[in-house]
Amino acid sequence: MTSTVYLLGLALAVACVVLPHTVTAFYVPGVAPNEFHDGDPVEIKAVKMTSVKRQLPYQYYFLPFCRPRKLRNTRENLGEVLRGDRITNTPYKLNMNENVACRVLCVGETSTAITYKKRQLVKFDRFIRNNYRAHWLLDNLPAATKLTFDGKPKYIKGFPVGTVDPETKQTRLFNHVGIIAKVKKQEDGLNRIVGFEVTVSSVDPSRYTVQDSGACSISPPSATANTMRIEPQQEQQDIVWSYSVTWEPSDILWSSRWNNYLATDDENIHWYSIVNSLLTVLVLSGIFAMLTVRMLRKDIARYNEEDKEEVMEQTGWKLVHGDVFRPPDHAFWLCACLGSGIQILFMSAASIFFSMFGVISPASSGVLTTFAVVTFVLMGSVAGYFSGRMYKTMKGQNWKRAAIATALLFPGLVFGFGFILNLFVWYMQSSGAVPFTTMIALLLIWICISSPLVLSGYFFGFRKQPYEAPVVTNQIPRQVPDQPWWLHPIACTLLGGLIPFGAVFIELFFIFSAIWGNQYYYLFGFLFIVFVILLLACAEIAVLMTYLQLCGEDYHWWWRSFLVSGGSSVYVFLYSAFYFSSQLEIEEFVSVLLYFGYTLLMVLTFWLLTGTIGFFSTFTFINVIYGSIKID
Repeated sequence: MTSTVYLLGLALAVACVVLPHTVTAFYVPGVAPNEFHDGDPVEIKAVKMTSVKRQLPYQYYFLPFCRPRKLRNTRENLGEVLRGDRITNTPYKLNMNENVACRVLCVGETSTAITYKKRQLVKFDRFIRNNYRAHWLLDNLPAATKLTFDGKPKYIKGFPVGTVDPETKQTRLFNHVGIIAKVKKQEDGLNRIVGFEVTVSSVDPSRYTVQDSGACSISPPSATANTMRIEPQQEQQDIVWSYSVTWEPSDILWSSRWNNYLATDDENIHWYSIVNSLLTVLVLSGIFAMLTVRMLRKDIARYNEEDKEEVMEQTGWKLVHGDVFRPPDHAFWLCACLGSGIQILFMSAASIFFSMFGVISPASSGVLTTFAVVTFVLMGSVAGYFSGRMYKTMKGQNWKRAAIATALLFPGLVFGFGFILNLFVWYMQSSGAVPFTTMIALLLIWICISSPLVLSGYFFGFRKQPYEAPVVTNQIPRQVPDQPWWLHPIACTLLGGLIPFGAVFIELFFIFSAIWGNQYYYLFGFLFIVFVILLLACAEIAVLMTYLQLCGEDYHWWWRSFLVSGGSSVYVFLYSAFYFSSQLEIEEFVSVLLYFGYTLLMVLTFWLLTGTIGFFSTFTFINVIYGSIKID
């Protein structure tokens, strides 16, 4: 109980230092802002299009938008590629502090309008009905749409491609874009971009008056008059593309320019989540202290005072001392799961820790995913060492085969399952499909870096002395008596998984919203506290259920400790199904497949993480209690 309170206090102390700066600390020292003179060209880059309804991102020019004469693709990092970002240039021409009232973009062969054929019109119509939003970048700031809720401004990532008329059910294309860039003037006269908003309008070609220079005017200026309605049943239709630019002076500091994007009204909910998690783990700690610590002290004192004949008449956990360290069945696969769990544990802890201090932030697109992959690979040697030593402790013989299984188990499942899902994404022509060259690169990283690290760690771990058991294992296994229903493996898994899930389920909503709702998740200070609480809850519930199991004279604890704490993954999957039905509007088969496919991979990751925590906590607990009693 004391160690639990100490860890919680440490987590809260660190978080209290970090939380006040959670929103603003997003720039690593040494990263210089871009500065512009008046009149300098400023480039807008297109990233992709996304939809909450389909979960299939597409590159921006998958729709026949107005293109520049030559496309220049920006090299993305690994995280951006895996997210489906395909960053490229656009034909929009901006010059610092030079406003543009109205300017047309591409022009047709005989007029300012571009003639689109039926196939292209159908594509526009389908994307608008699926609520696709376009995403741009201006000086690494994402485009945002400003909305007002309860008198407060709120910024939504991207801007809609179009909208559906609620009365006629016709689609209207937003063919006029208003670009609003906010600028902070420096003392030396240079300018820094601190905000990027986009407004959209639907304008029928008949409302345009275009000059030879490309400047235009729209009449009448009303946003509801003569909109650009898409007619997919027609063979062709004319569309005019235009934009305006407004440069607004601002007092926002460059280091705080992400505040508007990350502003939230949900901090109270996060604090409620923390309080809920703290109460959960404190109640569990109280039960744990009462049922184990107090009872264990009495048991150990009684067992050490009684003579051998009296002890043999007793029942309880001491009677299985000769079998409690008997190697489990399928130790080979258990050690493989433990090795993968250790890699995931270090990857998760490092990613949350560095994100909490702003080293990894939304300002660095895709860096979190890249960092997680690199950390997972580098932790292969650590995972191999502990897995190899545990395999030797379990009397394993074929360490080479076990090392290969540890190196291939989790990455192989992720790579194989991801490849199958990727085939469906490829078929849909989505930019979310991982390019073939990237898959080859990931495969080479797995085979040439990750696997050798695991194998080398396994080699040194297996050469070490096994973890020494405090008692001797009998040659003949003891018969396990009948157990009550609540100690059945399935019942233990379901009952034990409730506590860790109860500690994190509120935070799960925000994580799912960030992943499937294309939102930012940045409150890593809160996440750090929840992560520590999760570790404590998994450890305590695994130890508690194992103690009750040993009191029932059932010594098959190895796999049980892993499954009990990993049982929370069952509830994570059930929650994902609830989130799917209550928060999302996905109907297309491929999108549903992607949602549940990637969710299963997340559940597998969570299972290995929590199961590993429970196992090593239980292993330590059993060594301590059986090392505290006298065995004749």
